Amino acid sequence: MKYYIIIPAYNEEAFMALTLQSLVEQTVLPSKIIVVNDSSTDSTAEIVTSFSEKYPFITLVNKKSDAIHLPGSKVIQAFHEGEKHIDDNYDIIVKVDADLIFPNNYFETIIKHFQSDAKIGMAGGFCYIEKNGDWILENLTDKDHIRGALKAYRKETYKQIGGLKPAMGWDTVDELLCKFYNWKVVTDESLHVKHLKPTGASYNKAARYKQGEAFYSLGYGFFITAIASLKLASRKGKPFLFIDYIMGFWKAKTSGKQLFVTPEQAKWIRNYRWKKMKEKLF
Repeated sequence: MKYYIIIPAYNEEAFMALTLQSLVEQTVLPSKIIVVNDSSTDSTAEIVTSFSEKYPFITLVNKKSDAIHLPGSKVIQAFHEGEKHIDDNYDIIVKVDADLIFPNNYFETIIKHFQSDAKIGMAGGFCYIEKNGDWILENLTDKDHIRGALKAYRKETYKQIGGLKPAMGWDTVDELLCKFYNWKVVTDESLHVKHLKPTGASYNKAARYKQGEAFYSLGYGFFITAIASLKLASRKGKPFLFIDYIMGFWKAKTSGKQLFVTPEQAKWIRNYRWKKMKEKLF
């Protein structure tokens, strides 16, 4: 199976070479790697160019955008820019962050998952962060969720869910729509990926409101949003984030913001979320 990787990158000179080196050392190499340099002011572009001169399957694409960092929108707009530079001759499309180190067998293992079952629509490993000299699981989500940093999609699945939404929550709605269309989402606990820059390290207040806005856009409704907000705030060890999330939800609701999903999909998502919560309680 052929796989293409798209890497949005903004000022990643500290990690870019480490990420690319881990990708060119894969036991099954990607057919294409597109790195979208999104208005970096450091040497990100030069690092990518040095790799592309050595490895012809690596391409640098330069994109201009505002420097403001809003989770989801900026990174997925860069991803969409990368999509303009690929053909349709792939089996798997992968969105990767520019601050990861993959084990050498990562994509060989991911391909085996897709080959094992034609109904697997998405697959991924787990992110680990360094703490006091040890690499520990970056435990922000349930074990059945693939982190936004390393998403791999079967082409048919990717097209059916309508690609990636350029807003915070994109890496949740993709999996929910995947399940809505009866595709399977597979996570592999044997695949440990080093995440060099912990998630949310640079989020500001506006970005934190965006999380609540994302919950609204997913069609969660207030009660599911409140439970999800409480869970996420406690996982991050910052209980006051709960208030930011709820405020973000109400701001989106009162402004009449459009949902990511259709009314039918929103209803299915709420039922799915309640079902998962009941399973955990009972």
